[in-house]
Amino acid sequence: MPTLRNGNLSALPWWEFVLDGFRGGVEVQALLFAVFLALYVLTVLGNVTMIVVITLDARLHSPMYFFLKNLSFLDLCYSSVIAPNALANFLSSKAISFRGCATQLFFFSLLPTTEAFLLAVMAYDRFLAICSPLQYPATMCSKTCSRLVLGTYCGGCLNSIIETSLTFQLPFCSSNRIDHFFCDVPPLLRLACANRTLNQLVMFGLCGLIIVGTTLVVLVSYGYIAVTILRMCSGSGRHKLFSTCGSHLTAVSLFYGTVFVMYAQPGAVGSMEQGKVVSVFYTLVIPVLNPLIYSLRNKDVKDALRRLGQVHSQAEDGVP
Repeated sequence: MPTLRNGNLSALPWWEFVLDGFRGGVEVQALLFAVFLALYVLTVLGNVTMIVVITLDARLHSPMYFFLKNLSFLDLCYSSVIAPNALANFLSSKAISFRGCATQLFFFSLLPTTEAFLLAVMAYDRFLAICSPLQYPATMCSKTCSRLVLGTYCGGCLNSIIETSLTFQLPFCSSNRIDHFFCDVPPLLRLACANRTLNQLVMFGLCGLIIVGTTLVVLVSYGYIAVTILRMCSGSGRHKLFSTCGSHLTAVSLFYGTVFVMYAQPGAVGSMEQGKVVSVFYTLVIPVLNPLIYSLRNKDVKDALRRLGQVHSQAEDGVP
């Protein structure tokens, strides 16, 4: 671990941190374990179902559902970065190695940032599909979709490398106890015994740039979409488009709103306990809600689920 000597102050030579998690006795910890487990199981079931349905149903092999499948994959992955370790900490030692903490922070920075870019790409996709339907098939070909998804991962990886390297080049003093249930930048910065101004400015700057940039893409895209929909003569067409776009706008509002409160404005979260509650929302609750939002409000997904259910029933009954 890095060391620093400044007068009598030196970095402590620990090779692990302790995640304090949530306060409370055995009953509180047992209740939290049950809540985390239920949310994680629902996350896995919901997002795996979305991935399987979109993969198996040929009618869903379109750019919109290609991006939605990647969204489900990201939700599944970044919940899996946090939840299993948090569940283990409720039952046993709360220790996490220095390398384990750095790895968790890297993937936690990578996956949600990638999701922020992907949500902007999904808004742009809807803009092209609704406002330029004739050019849409040629513009959003499979190669273009793959490149856009790859670009979101590259953007997420760049942000993650910067955040993780800047955080773990700091020396940590006084305590190795992280006041959180996973390794995140704000609680780690509280343990540093060097100047943290650069880290805080970079964190707020990057988060602000990513959130503002992607939010502008979403707002501009849906501004054009709203104008196009209002010009339509068909009431059923309007309803279908509003339903599809409404699902995406709901997911965008939940995700961006929570991340903005947590990271993009200094002092937005008054205490670490409030920060933990907000973190539970975007690490476990949002990944549960996204499959519900897109399946309950999307007729194509509901029809695909119904068709797969019928195929499964016929297979069990031995009907060819």
